[in-house]
Amino acid sequence: MAIKKGQEIELDIDDMAIGGRGLSKIDGMAVFVDGAVPGDRVRARVFKKKRSYAESRVTELLEPSPDRVDAPCPYSGYCGGCKWQFLAYEKGIEYKRRHVAEALEHIALLHGVPVHETLPSDRIFEYRNKMEFSCSDRRWLLPEEMGRDDLDTGFAIGLHVPGTFHKVLDTKKCLLFPALGNEILEDARQYMKSSGAPPYGLKSHEGFWRFLMLRHSAARDEWLVNIITAAEDREMVGPLAERLRARYPNVVSVVNNITARKAGIAVGEYEIHLAGERALTDRIGPFTFEISANSFFQTNTRGAAKLYETAKRYAALSGSETVLDLYCGTGTIGIFLSDAAKEVVGMEIVESAVADAEKNCRLNGVTNCRFIAGDIRERLSEMDVVPDVMIIDPPRDGMHKDVVKGVTAMAPDRMVYVSCNPATLARDLLSLKEIYRVEEVQPVDLFPHTFHIESVARLMKRRA
Repeated sequence: MAIKKGQEIELDIDDMAIGGRGLSKIDGMAVFVDGAVPGDRVRARVFKKKRSYAESRVTELLEPSPDRVDAPCPYSGYCGGCKWQFLAYEKGIEYKRRHVAEALEHIALLHGVPVHETLPSDRIFEYRNKMEFSCSDRRWLLPEEMGRDDLDTGFAIGLHVPGTFHKVLDTKKCLLFPALGNEILEDARQYMKSSGAPPYGLKSHEGFWRFLMLRHSAARDEWLVNIITAAEDREMVGPLAERLRARYPNVVSVVNNITARKAGIAVGEYEIHLAGERALTDRIGPFTFEISANSFFQTNTRGAAKLYETAKRYAALSGSETVLDLYCGTGTIGIFLSDAAKEVVGMEIVESAVADAEKNCRLNGVTNCRFIAGDIRERLSEMDVVPDVMIIDPPRDGMHKDVVKGVTAMAPDRMVYVSCNPATLARDLLSLKEIYRVEEVQPVDLFPHTFHIESVARLMKRRA
């Protein structure tokens, strides 16, 4: 059967592909289907056709899979925040485990490595401790909103439609976020709409209101509000800060990040402290961490504790080891391991993250951690100690090839690799497999209702 772009076809969904899309085969050609799960029979429209595969979206569900559930969110299928609300959670974490195992098999060419059952998230809703809501002068309408005259289509604050930068849903509620966060969002929406200042146009690059970022401390049930604007205007932003502090006692910090840059990221060129504290504090296990507006912190606090506990168990520390923590960020993993190590040395390119790491050590009374700021590709060869254990927690792109060379040259006895991307985890393990044996991998679910998965791999140096 010849497949053409724009064509509608009926498909039986046989599998779940890495990346979270259903998979069907027609005459040996792979057809990826957005919005489908194995066991579905669907009608789908092809929107991309290549020589060896096609991509499509569900237009009609003909027969639902037994693994399909009713998504409680009205934005499911339109919002890019989570794509698996219609898939039973237990099946979702099965697929995540399998995707990790398949990446090891097909990319790393590692066979027989134990990949354990995914550690589930304690909460599958209201688990996120941070959300960024984009402002736009163009509201994306849901099908049931089309043709209504009572909607203000010139203002939206919410989440993006997948695959776009300028289409924003006017999100009333995100179920992945604690309930109070949605009340704060609605209050801010009403203030912004009535303020007289325009929302930022994602195409025109004109306007004032750009983002609303909310951060939540799971340990203290407290909130930080970060209002991101295109220009500084204390008379405009100040009353919103006062309003939120007065109405919500749990809002302990309000800041204003200002950026005139066109890039659509919720980080300011500079920050103004408006009200309350300058930062939040939260806990992972026994350790306290200070979180400023732009600090990196795992978005599922309870899940992060499981992740770090797994890393600590795999590190198998006795108290006499020197640990090298690559891509250490704000020091969370290193500090979490510090009470079981002789010394922890963290390495991180972002200087502000290193400053946060040092501050977090002081906050916890940790004296056996030190941090090196700089490019790991250059600083690794300058290390003045040889570590017994190495922790590697790179960004989604994995390790740079020069870092891989530095790691293999250093060759500590044990490594723990923490990954948020099975594909780059497998790629890096392929580069390390001649020197290291992968003993086991533990997937940890920090992102329910999405296809994203964290994994922890335990590596041991091969003996001649």
